[in-house]
Amino acid sequence: MTHLNPLGAQLHQALTARKPLAPLTEQYPELTVADAYQIQLAMLQPRLDAGQTVIGKKIGVTSQVVMDMLGVDQPDFGHLLSGMLVNDGAALACADFIAPKAEGEIAFVLKQDLIGPGVTVADVLRATAYVMPCFEIVDSRIKDWKIKIQDTVADNASAAAFVLGDGVADPRDIDLACVGMTLEKNGEIVATGAGAAALGHPANAVVWLANTLGRLGIPLKKGEVILSGSLAAMVPVQPGDQLRMSLGGIGSASIRFV
Repeated sequence: MTHLNPLGAQLHQALTARKPLAPLTEQYPELTVADAYQIQLAMLQPRLDAGQTVIGKKIGVTSQVVMDMLGVDQPDFGHLLSGMLVNDGAALACADFIAPKAEGEIAFVLKQDLIGPGVTVADVLRATAYVMPCFEIVDSRIKDWKIKIQDTVADNASAAAFVLGDGVADPRDIDLACVGMTLEKNGEIVATGAGAAALGHPANAVVWLANTLGRLGIPLKKGEVILSGSLAAMVPVQPGDQLRMSLGGIGSASIRFV
């Protein structure tokens, strides 16, 4: 397809103007996932040109339910930019998004490069400095979240912002598959989950990412933050909402919306 870069520019415009597009897959039924990753890079380029940097990756579509919904058999990934990182406890303006939702996740922070293919779970745990509680704020630049896998990949895997919490843990000291997550909105528990929700173990998601990127000649670099996938359903948010997520044995993160 020859019109990939202009589609990336359209998604960037939708992001900055907060006016969503019709699904790309409706306009271009022939769009492939490989095409969508090219559009993703074009969508990111204006922010990189403006001085933002890539500080990590996010992994999406890590649960079987979402895979079934999108009709795929593997996750997807997007890039985390320096402008997406928000302080724990900070206030975010809903007006800065289109239709934001929050997800509770386990974030990995790398102390050495991970270069696939051939990366194993043991490699991931060895390369991880620590894991942290994380809120990912996702948002779709596609109207009404009517997405197929190509739509969300092109839209940088629906990434919008992320919050790293107040605790760290060595992933070799705890069983990440059994770590429980509780997500509260305005003091009420609205979602619960466990580490196993992310491909059976959050490190499996990072293995998938490292090996997928490795086949493209892209390393995961020391210092990068890797969001390993949502541990429960997305939680819609609106002005006035206060959210807190806790990971057993690791810590908590909070965010509020105005």
